[in-house]
Amino acid sequence: MKKILFLPLLQMQSGHHQVAEALMDLLKNHTNDLILKKIDLLSYTNKSLEKVITQGYLNWIRYAPETYNLAYKSFFYVPPTKKQSFKWYQSLFLKKMEQLLEEEKPDLLVCTHGFPSYLLSKLKMKGKCNVPIINVYTDFFINSVWGREGIDLHFLPSQDVKGKLMRRNQIPNEKMIVTGIPVHEEITKTTHPKKHNDRLKILLSGGNSGLGGILKLADELKSSTNVDFMVLCGNNKKLYEEILSWDLEHIKPLSYLSSRAAMNKLYDEVDALVSKPGGVTISEAMRKRLPIFVHSALPGQEEINLRYLKNQKLIFELDHKAYLENQLVSTLKNQKKMNDWEQAITAYQQGIELEKPEIVGLINRILDQDTNSNQSSINHSQSEIFQMARA
Repeated sequence: MKKILFLPLLQMQSGHHQVAEALMDLLKNHTNDLILKKIDLLSYTNKSLEKVITQGYLNWIRYAPETYNLAYKSFFYVPPTKKQSFKWYQSLFLKKMEQLLEEEKPDLLVCTHGFPSYLLSKLKMKGKCNVPIINVYTDFFINSVWGREGIDLHFLPSQDVKGKLMRRNQIPNEKMIVTGIPVHEEITKTTHPKKHNDRLKILLSGGNSGLGGILKLADELKSSTNVDFMVLCGNNKKLYEEILSWDLEHIKPLSYLSSRAAMNKLYDEVDALVSKPGGVTISEAMRKRLPIFVHSALPGQEEINLRYLKNQKLIFELDHKAYLENQLVSTLKNQKKMNDWEQAITAYQQGIELEKPEIVGLINRILDQDTNSNQSSINHSQSEIFQMARA
């Protein structure tokens, strides 16, 4: 049996894990005789270290967002002319990655976080890894941590990112496929514009980690008269209890939804999403052709996502000085704004080159190749599937 290792980072639930799980379930549902494993290298290296890093990361964003933003852009979002270096801990993790490869003996490696990709790129260029590697990006940009050299395939979020990767890193076209940010197949694709009800129903998300800005909207939510709100609280029990205590008919808190089918149904019931610009959440909403209003952005990745999404006119950014309900109603009831947004969504979706069934076919073809096959056979397999998909 062939084995695929999926490599996110940290144990906390994030877009890196969600994308890995979406691909794992896709393969599980449409293939046979595959071993699929998801491993966090930090936990594999040292479970206590992973817990310390996770808590430190959350606290840094919560209590010192400005310094996190500065650090992220200084170290992880640097110009292509400035090489990324992790010399002070690179040796330890390279050895652990080698150990992991030796223990697991995978036939394919799928990176959904930049750090495992960086390490595997180093090993590939040193001749210490002969396994095909796929980078699957979970934001609308590529930070400077991700490995470029020795990576066999790049699953890219957009045509814009594809163009930048080609220009800045001279990645050959046959190694790049625009898949969008992969979301779970139970989030079904909506092909037609949504007809809005007279009384709007709005879904609010971004409160799971307690780092979002939902409670800042509390007074406006309470005083709203013409809009119903459903608030996704995730595992944030404090937020759930707070909203429940308001005892208001037009505001309903929702706890963690483990079922993606239930999440899909929820998307179908609402008229718009108010959220943070996380890659997976935004991609799910775009797949459902659901208008997206951004209420806040975490420093670092989400701020960069927000800039891209605004430039492409894929989202509406809320003005915190204006009344929330008025912004939602005036936008959703404005036919010109909705038509412009629909055109932007259509343009983005038309740029996607490979959908889920073809992704399964492509991965199966790579696995069918001998693990020790040369690069040209991998590229040939990719090119053949790509041409079939676009025919």
